[in-house]
Amino acid sequence: MNNSQNLKPEMLRSPELVSLILLVLFVLLILFFAKWIKEDRMFASLRPIAAFDSIKLLMAQAIEEGKSLHLSLGSGSVTDATTAETLAGLTVLEHLSLQSAAAETSPVVTMADPATMLMAQNTLRKAYGNNSRGALEAAARVQWISPQPAAYAAGVMGVLALDDVSGNVMLGHFGDEYLLMGESAHKQDPPIATVAGAGSPQVLPYVLATSPKALWGEEIFAAGAYLSKKPMHIGSLLAQDTVRWGAGLFILGSVLLKAFGL
Repeated sequence: MNNSQNLKPEMLRSPELVSLILLVLFVLLILFFAKWIKEDRMFASLRPIAAFDSIKLLMAQAIEEGKSLHLSLGSGSVTDATTAETLAGLTVLEHLSLQSAAAETSPVVTMADPATMLMAQNTLRKAYGNNSRGALEAAARVQWISPQPAAYAAGVMGVLALDDVSGNVMLGHFGDEYLLMGESAHKQDPPIATVAGAGSPQVLPYVLATSPKALWGEEIFAAGAYLSKKPMHIGSLLAQDTVRWGAGLFILGSVLLKAFGL
C-alpha cells in the first residue's frame, strides 16, 4: 500500500505522462474548434497567404490553356522523419485533383518515394469517382523517378523541359537538389511560374530565390485549411494559435510573479 502511494507522485511528475495529457488536451481542442466551425457556430478568419492563391491560379491557368501543371512531392517519404512534409504535398494534390477532375486535365505528379506514389495515385482515383477511364489516365501521370535526390532532380528537370507544363508547384521535403529543379523551371522559355514550399531552413534560401510567392516553414502544413477549407484542418490551426497564446501568457505570468517575488 505504501509503495503504491509513493509511486503516485512520481507518476504524476513523469514527463511521458505530462506529454500524454497535453497531447490529449490538444486533440480535444482541435475537435472542439472543428465541431464549432462545422456547425457554423464559429467563423475563422485566416490571414492571407499569397502562395495558396497562386496555386489555385496556376491550376486554373493550366486547365484554361489545356496544358499540364507539375506538382513535385519532393524527395521525402511517408515512412520516415519527412512524413509530415510529404503529407502536406499530398494535401495540395487532393485539392488540385478535385479541380482537375472536373476539367479532365490532371497534373503531372513526381516523387522520389514509391509508397508516396501509391498514395498519390489513390488520391487522384478518388477525385475521379466513377469515371474509371479518367482515373486511370490521371494515375498514369504520377511518376516515381528515383529514390536518389540528385537523380530525382534530373528527372524533374526532364519533365519541366519536355512536357507541356505551364506551372510548377513544389511542396514537400527537399534538400540541395531543390535548386536544380527550381532553376530549371526559371530557365525555360518562357519561364515556368513556380510556387514552392519547404520546412527545412537549409532549403528556404533556394525556395525564396526561385519562387516569388513561397511557403515558409510551418505554412506548408496549412494547405488543408487554406485550399480545402476543411473544419478539422482549420480547427488544428486555431488549436495551435490557442496553445501559443496560452504558453506566452504562462511565461509572461511566471516572469511577472518572479519579478514581484510572489
